[in-house]
Amino acid sequence: MNAQPRNILEARDLVKSYGTGEARFDALRGVSLEIGSGEAVAIVGKSGSGKSTLMHLLALLDSPTSGTVLVDGQDSRALTTTQTNQLRNEAYGFVFQQFFMIPSATVLENVMLPLKIKGVPPRERRERAMELLRLVELDDKAGNRGTNLSGGQKQRMVIARALANRPRVIFADEPTGNLDSATGEVIEDLLFGLNREHGITLVIVTHDEELAQRCDRRVYLKDGLIVDERGEPLGVPA
Repeated sequence: MNAQPRNILEARDLVKSYGTGEARFDALRGVSLEIGSGEAVAIVGKSGSGKSTLMHLLALLDSPTSGTVLVDGQDSRALTTTQTNQLRNEAYGFVFQQFFMIPSATVLENVMLPLKIKGVPPRERRERAMELLRLVELDDKAGNRGTNLSGGQKQRMVIARALANRPRVIFADEPTGNLDSATGEVIEDLLFGLNREHGITLVIVTHDEELAQRCDRRVYLKDGLIVDERGEPLGVPA
C-alpha cells in the first residue's frame, strides 16, 4: 500500500504575471511552499504583496504563469477542467471576507448549494445542511434570508456552507476583516476548532498579526516573494 504524501499542498516556483511588456506586473515571482495535512498556515502580507494571488493558485481558482501546484503529490496540471472543478467542490471549502451568498435564498438553501451542485439527493442535503447549521449554532435561522443576518451570522453561514462536502482544506481570505473584534474572535475559534477537532487543513490569508499568531506557521509575502518576519528575502544574512 502506498503511503499518503505528508503534504496536502505544495507550490513549486509559482510565478503569476498580468499584462505584457512594460505593463507587465508580477504578482508572484517564484514562490515555493509546502503545507502539511492538518496544518494551520497563515499567509501574511500587506495589500499587494501577492498573498491572495497565492491562495487562489493553491485553491486552483486560477492558473500560474509558470510553476505548479501539487495536491496530494499530484501535479494539478494533469487534471482536466472537470477533475479540477470536482476537486474544488469536494475537497476544498472557501470562506471569504465578502460572503458571496445568494440574496434571495434562505440560510438553509445557501448552505445546501454545494451539495446540490454535487448531486446529493434533496432529503440528504437538507439533513446535512441542518447538521452544519447546528454546528455553527445557526439552525434557528435556517428559514431566514441570508441578507437578514448580522455580519457574524453571515460568516458562520459561510463556514457551514464551506463544510458542506466535508472538505480537507478550508481557504479563508481575511475571514474576520469585516467583523468587530468580539465577533471575529468567535469566527476564529470556530475555524481553529475545526482544524483541531476534525483535522481540516486551514490556509488563512490575513494582514492581522494576531490572527496569524494563532496558526501553526506563518508565511510572509512581500512584493511577490516569501520573506522573513523583518521583510527580508529568505536566505539573506542579517
